[in-house]
Amino acid sequence: MKNDMKLFCFGYGYVADHLSKALKQDQNVSVLATTRDTIKRAHLKSAGIQTYLFEDSRPLFDPDYALEGVTHILLSIPPKDFGDPVFEAHYEAIKQLPNLKWIGYLSATSVYGDRGGAEVFESDESKPTSKRGSRRLKAEDQWRRGARIDNLPVHIFRLAGIYGPGRNALDSIRVGMARRISKPGHAFNRVHIDDIVQVLKASMEKPNAGSVYNVSDDNPAESQEVTAYAANLLGVEPPPLVALEDANLPPMARSFYNDNKRINNDKIKKELGVNLLYPDYRAGLQACLEAEDETSLFAEE
Repeated sequence: MKNDMKLFCFGYGYVADHLSKALKQDQNVSVLATTRDTIKRAHLKSAGIQTYLFEDSRPLFDPDYALEGVTHILLSIPPKDFGDPVFEAHYEAIKQLPNLKWIGYLSATSVYGDRGGAEVFESDESKPTSKRGSRRLKAEDQWRRGARIDNLPVHIFRLAGIYGPGRNALDSIRVGMARRISKPGHAFNRVHIDDIVQVLKASMEKPNAGSVYNVSDDNPAESQEVTAYAANLLGVEPPPLVALEDANLPPMARSFYNDNKRINNDKIKKELGVNLLYPDYRAGLQACLEAEDETSLFAEE
């Protein structure tokens, strides 16, 4: 990638933060972002990120000014019932950008719905069984239609369960929030933040407008298995195993167990040349723990 990238992040969360930092390490990149929070806006500005307030009820005040010179756009704001707030508010401004090379929409594997444990590919029909999945699919369709009609460089990334430093099963155990829920045969994929970043960067270097990518690890596994492994890494007893029907989960948490599928990730390997840094949760959690140890050592110096 050339050193003239100007990345605009609609929403600046976990993925946008890690991607921005990785890009800045490699080259001179300008990063702009949106947030709903005035305090976060001040924090981002102090970190050198030009930040604008944005939400579906409050679009960018002057989108032409904010988006001037933008070459890459990352869309990570959760969709609403009507679809993607950015599409609804600023599609017309975005499609007019003369230097736009890449748009990445962060979707989720929830768009596939329940497959009874079967393997799913990007070419499979999307059949969401949850409100979250239906919203994601609607937002995807909006941007994919834009890619077809207006020749926009849109790429869809269907992310599995995201984890990484500061956001993993180790942290849940430490704060006493981890539970081991048993539903035999129920498995799902995860993906480490560093692997998400390398997929996004690879796509930026090799754009293929209209493409959809499954972004996941190689190892779908039961959630209780991951929690037990994290406890073992920490040298503590894992939480007791509780059957799903006895767990008394709130509706949102219980809905997680309704979908059972295994994500095929061959496309990111074959088309984008990605070699996963953390092909399973064991390697990923071990890396998270080692990163904590390194941070502690530096803090002691």
